[in-house]
Amino acid sequence: MIVRMSKVEIAGPNDFLQDAVSLIRETEMLQIEPSAIGFIEKGEEEYVRTFLPDKDSLSERLFLERLKSKIEEFFSYLPVIPARKSYIEPRAIIETVAETIKRHTSACRDMHQRKELLKKELAGISNYASFLDAVEHLLEDIEQTPNLEIIGLTIKEPVMLDHLKELIRRLTDDESRVVTANASNGTLAGLIITLKDKSENVKRLLKDENVPELDLPISIEGLSFTEKLGVLKRKITEISAGIEAIDRDLETVAKRWLPIYRRALEWINERLSLLRTLSSTFETRFCFFIYGWMPAEDTEKLKKKLNERFEGKVALEEKGTVEEDIERVPVILRNPPYFQPFELFMRLFPFPRYSSVDPTPFMAIFFPVFFGMILGDAGYGLMLLIISLITAKRFKLKKTVRDASKILLISSIYAVFFGVLYGEFFGELPRLIGIEPICIERRTAIMPVLYFALTVGIVHIMIGLFLGALTAFRKRAKKEVLYRLINIVIILCIITLVIAIYGDASRLFTVPVVIAIVILTPLLFFTGGLLAPLELLKTMGNIFSYARIMAIGLASVLLAFVANTIAGMTGNIALGIVVAGLLHLLNIILGIFSPAVHALRLHYVEFFSKFLEIGGRKFEPLKKNG
Repeated sequence: MIVRMSKVEIAGPNDFLQDAVSLIRETEMLQIEPSAIGFIEKGEEEYVRTFLPDKDSLSERLFLERLKSKIEEFFSYLPVIPARKSYIEPRAIIETVAETIKRHTSACRDMHQRKELLKKELAGISNYASFLDAVEHLLEDIEQTPNLEIIGLTIKEPVMLDHLKELIRRLTDDESRVVTANASNGTLAGLIITLKDKSENVKRLLKDENVPELDLPISIEGLSFTEKLGVLKRKITEISAGIEAIDRDLETVAKRWLPIYRRALEWINERLSLLRTLSSTFETRFCFFIYGWMPAEDTEKLKKKLNERFEGKVALEEKGTVEEDIERVPVILRNPPYFQPFELFMRLFPFPRYSSVDPTPFMAIFFPVFFGMILGDAGYGLMLLIISLITAKRFKLKKTVRDASKILLISSIYAVFFGVLYGEFFGELPRLIGIEPICIERRTAIMPVLYFALTVGIVHIMIGLFLGALTAFRKRAKKEVLYRLINIVIILCIITLVIAIYGDASRLFTVPVVIAIVILTPLLFFTGGLLAPLELLKTMGNIFSYARIMAIGLASVLLAFVANTIAGMTGNIALGIVVAGLLHLLNIILGIFSPAVHALRLHYVEFFSKFLEIGGRKFEPLKKNG
């Protein structure tokens, strides 16, 4: 249901403004209205103005904004670690915090910059890490002498290896050899061991074959290949150790100072939020005024808190709501526990206006019924019931999943209920053991099921039209109220006439109904305009749309029937169980989505269009952490 809201004005001496706003934030009962339209009476505008902060407030706000920026910069340099909660009172030490944060931010900034330089340097030589790891064991098997030279290379296309080996063998008269190992980056790390007087020819060959020699840093160019690799390995170790040391230092800083600065930042955000809120208040020379909306049931509570805090010097007064306020009144949806999970579906839809009706209870009543009518199998319903219980227990901390599980739980109970009425348990299995349906067998009694679906549709649409009339009545739109009621009467007359004709009713019964339709039709034009008959036809079409309950349900029944029939045709019990199980599993999956989608469509399109007015404002009270 939509909670009744009160339009309120809070007023008091200017000296109490900040304390009054703080109290309002603590109670979280009031949504402040930044506009005075509808609150200030004509002739009073010249005396009331938007609150203008003094120089001290402006200086404080600038000071806190800068301090907040510095603390956030300090946090950006620290690692994310769990930290204890600080209970220090920041207001008393905020000046000290402003001084210490400069030193700490500067020190952490320097450490962060050194770390970034080391990481950049490490990235420049880390390309060699996979090569070093791959060839390390190869070097152990090479007996190095002064007349030998080792050339490193990476081979991206292993198919070239044999061709390259053959070229080097010919070039060096079998006095060179190539050894390789798989590198972690997916390439081949290779070493060419050759005589020094032939190394230049080998390098030239590699260049001609587009197989680049390993390009090591220029700073170690004068060293042998083995010495170069050793230097690189030590360098990687030193840089990694340097990065780890900086990380340890930053972690030490975080453990010591993060709780204090985090608590200070929380207080700063609270204080800045308070100062920003003041810009939505109003004042005269001596008094402040706060305008807003709150649940009517909470007005006395807030009055009591204001009286206790300010000893009657700050007052709350309820003001009368006028027609122009309806568009501005914020909306709270509050429903009993059974209905609350179905607010999940309403979150997919724009918020209703205050003058409209909360559709959640009607969704909670009719959605499970439509779901159960469509699925209508006790076996499938029990399976979904088990799934919903498991899901609700496993994801009990996730509200969306928990609500969806509760909706599935309720809907599956209705599926079991209608399954018992239809005599369906995984299809027509009850009939195999002589159990007959309590009401009707859907697979053969198609027309009775269709009539039942259309009857439910008529009830659903009539409720929607009545709610539309109620909404119009709340808006004092008399002409629209009459239009809605005439629609209801004409539709009921048409339905009565159709039933009478097909039921072979007498002329004495049908004539009065026809006369009523003829009389009401001009009134329909008068209240709804020239397009009123088209709207009436659309409503009739909406009613016929409920035939989908029969059609989708029949499809589910036939699929279950096919599953059992095919299973029986296999001639093998084990194989038949497997086949039937797979087909029934498919039907259960469809049984979750198909009934849900069509039940939602019947609400969103056919039902809500009759009464729901969207575009409302969600109630967003001033909060302590807002």
